[in-house]
Amino acid sequence: MGSLPTAEGERRQQPPHVVMVPYPAQGHVTPMLQLAKLLYTLGFHITFVNNEFNHRRHLRARGPGALDGAPGFRFAAINDGLPPSEVDATQDVPALCYSTMTTCLPRFKDLVARTNAEAEAQGRPTVTCVVADSIMTFALRGARELGLRCATLWTASACGFIGYYYYRHLVERGIVPLENEARLTDGYLDTVVVDWIPGAPKDLRLRDFPSFVRTTDPDDIMLNFFIHEVAGMSQASAVVINTFDELDATLLHAMAKLLSRPIYTVGPLPLTVRNNVPADSPVTAIGWPSSRGGWSTPATPSCGTCARTSSRAPAATLLAPEFLAATEGRSMLSTWCPQAAVLEHEGVGVFLTHSGWNSTLESICGGVPMVCWPFFAEQQTNCRYKHTEWGIGMEIGNDVRRGEVEVLIREAMEGEKGREMRRRVTELKESAVAAARLRNVGRLIDEVLLA
Repeated sequence: MGSLPTAEGERRQQPPHVVMVPYPAQGHVTPMLQLAKLLYTLGFHITFVNNEFNHRRHLRARGPGALDGAPGFRFAAINDGLPPSEVDATQDVPALCYSTMTTCLPRFKDLVARTNAEAEAQGRPTVTCVVADSIMTFALRGARELGLRCATLWTASACGFIGYYYYRHLVERGIVPLENEARLTDGYLDTVVVDWIPGAPKDLRLRDFPSFVRTTDPDDIMLNFFIHEVAGMSQASAVVINTFDELDATLLHAMAKLLSRPIYTVGPLPLTVRNNVPADSPVTAIGWPSSRGGWSTPATPSCGTCARTSSRAPAATLLAPEFLAATEGRSMLSTWCPQAAVLEHEGVGVFLTHSGWNSTLESICGGVPMVCWPFFAEQQTNCRYKHTEWGIGMEIGNDVRRGEVEVLIREAMEGEKGREMRRRVTELKESAVAAARLRNVGRLIDEVLLA
């Protein structure tokens, strides 16, 4: 199961070497790194490619040896095409997307050439295959042009993919871009029902689509970026996705039909890594830089990895003194925490989240129901599915009020809906634990990466 050939020595004299290319944001780097650890454990040599901005940021955060990797696991960096910057903050997303889409193909091919030259000089295996983020499709094109096997990792949700895939159809039908900015607030997003998508709910509203449909500009970078990148996914021989069959069976069937490619579920990746990468593996400690420094705990809020305020002041100074006084002794404010570990603590009763996919899976793995306050991208779609399709979340409306949030939290903690959400998320947790095996990773290796 995914083990490397031993009887066919002529076929593989050295370990296979995979170049892994995540989109340069934490929500994408994290699952790609987790998949890299699984492939490493099964005998692959890994080259993990960060953009230069994140490469330098990582070294500043963790020191000059932070990216030394491990024997057979090395880090490389690629120029993303943006002007150099030493700012310790998330890069501008539209600018980064446009730049990677339009400038990175020749840089990627040059990186592979340099990697192979170094490998030959040092007696290491040359590159045999590529696993690229589904919104870094230049790497899939590059792999094809170089004659390398390739797969793509869709790091977001299956329901998010369905939303992005049908962006093109929304444009063709004249639904998007919006006629004017008034459509953002006049109820249009709620009243437009998209009932013609196979595998999706028949009452799916425009507001449930990933947020980049909320534009009046036909040349909007993010709208057109996702139309371009989703189409480019077909350059891969297979699609890998961080979910499990019991959660997303209907959507996965739809994905496979739309892309005409096999779909390999390898999630939830945090559990799959925990269950299958030995604790003493040299890659166990490799990670992403952080800013760390009974229902006794009712709610754990998280703003996600891209949300930010305009202030660099400590978190406590951004909150009303009355709030700090009222919660003294029963709250903790932190710029970072080990979220997955917190969500697995028996004292956590509900998770207030923007509904990013990694956070959603971590909450499912912890058996914690969610109160959802989506921010951007496919968080709106994730929120919709958690609320109406999976029954494990509640949604905070756009017009956020203290009283509304209190009602939702109390219902999630103490009410009948909360008990039902807890029952359902516990069932999904059990399915997630059962799914966290290497079987599909092994199939990916045998049927795609070594085929």
